[in-house]
Amino acid sequence: MTAINVRLTNNHNSHNLSRNDIIHWINSILNTNYNKIEELSTGAAYCQAVDILFPGKVPLQRVKIQTKLEHEFINNFKILQNAFNKTGTDKIIPVERLVKGRFQDNFEFVQWFKLYFDANCRGMKYSQPQDRPQSVIARRSKRSSRNSNKSSASSTSTYRVESGGRPSSELDVELEELRQQIMEVKMDKESLEKERDFYFDKLRQIEVLCQSEDYEDEPISKHVMDVLCAYEDGFEPPVEEYEEY
Repeated sequence: MTAINVRLTNNHNSHNLSRNDIIHWINSILNTNYNKIEELSTGAAYCQAVDILFPGKVPLQRVKIQTKLEHEFINNFKILQNAFNKTGTDKIIPVERLVKGRFQDNFEFVQWFKLYFDANCRGMKYSQPQDRPQSVIARRSKRSSRNSNKSSASSTSTYRVESGGRPSSELDVELEELRQQIMEVKMDKESLEKERDFYFDKLRQIEVLCQSEDYEDEPISKHVMDVLCAYEDGFEPPVEEYEEY
């Protein structure tokens, strides 16, 4: 399913909503208890809301719902951006501004998101708050319960499987779900590898700079090198072939 892309202009109703209106709207669709616009800077609410619009496009098990750490805010927004990419949403999230928790930046983004959500809900009816999980833990709990029920049903009706097997349509759906999961794992793996290489390259450049003749004898360079060369107990650094800069 491809998303409907939107642009926020002064003519849209989202501009007329107060901060309290926005917070009430978020809490009503997610069954949450946000009190301030700034609290949306974690990115978790947006991930949950996009999961309503496009089920399965957001790996909610990786979203940090209850967090106060900026690097986990960033991770949540990366997950959201990845979901945007999957659904054809052409919005580039201003992550660095949002995670700082400033009101104006977050208010502007949630105004756009309200317009985006309304355009893509396509008349769907929101589930009642009591039917919708507040956190990933609740969703995992439900999945575990469903898996348990499937296992139980399987054990009590083995003779049916032996006699006729499972319908092909059911197997096709399960196979497609597994393919989708494999695709998401591959995309996550590639993204993590790129991020790893990016930061490793930065550290390598710092190491080369500290070892250069211009900075080798500087006290700060020695401290930096101590940090770069330190390893935790039991950890062995991988053998890498360094490129010369």
